[in-house]
Amino acid sequence: MQAPAERSSSNPSSTPPPSLRITGCGRDVTVLNRTGDRLTRFANSLGLQFQFHTLVIAEEDLAGLLLQIRLLALSAVQGESIAVNCVHFLHRFFNDAGDMIGHFLSAIKSLNPRIVTMAEREANHGDPSFVNRFSEALDHFMAIFDSLEATLPPNSRERLTLEQRWFGMEILDVVAAEAAERKQRHRRFEVWEEMMKRHGFANVPIGSFAFSQAKLLLRLHYPSEGYNLQFLNDSLFLGWKNRLLFSVSSWK
Repeated sequence: MQAPAERSSSNPSSTPPPSLRITGCGRDVTVLNRTGDRLTRFANSLGLQFQFHTLVIAEEDLAGLLLQIRLLALSAVQGESIAVNCVHFLHRFFNDAGDMIGHFLSAIKSLNPRIVTMAEREANHGDPSFVNRFSEALDHFMAIFDSLEATLPPNSRERLTLEQRWFGMEILDVVAAEAAERKQRHRRFEVWEEMMKRHGFANVPIGSFAFSQAKLLLRLHYPSEGYNLQFLNDSLFLGWKNRLLFSVSSWK
């Protein structure tokens, strides 16, 4: 949001400032509306023309989601640039039957987006073997809880929310759920890289400025020495000590 507003203010002319339209996708309309309200207030403070649309989707309704994506393509304005942001979302399309992830990526590619950004866990929680899945989850979540211990006090409401409502439910899903009931099917970056390339996407290297900014924000908000950022395979990885936890990559 800041970039188009800054370009407009630094180059005043008869040309109207660029407008920004965001379609937020999710399962909880309350969360989507709350996000839209915050973004709208921020856009207004920048004097930016802004629209926010909500798209409520059900995980199981792939056909409905693909239809909505096609409708988004039809509603695109001439000259409009499309950016797609998938944060901790794509892994849910892995399933035991069919190719949901393939259909979804093909639909996104059909939008001809200028950029697709993806953030995912650096873990392999999709193994059908319970023993392998349990071992992977133990190492991954041990590092996450270790980082929380060094970052937030034990009685922190934010920490309790993360441990109980987010990570706790994820652990339950990864370890206890089987077959179609299991939703958390995280994959490592090399799997995503192969899959994105298979569906026509090319990796866009994250710039040095973005990497430097990420390091600065990490030090400002999470000063613990255990955190580290690494630039690997033209992508950004966040780790705790010697364990990579998250990856962020860009594609087009």
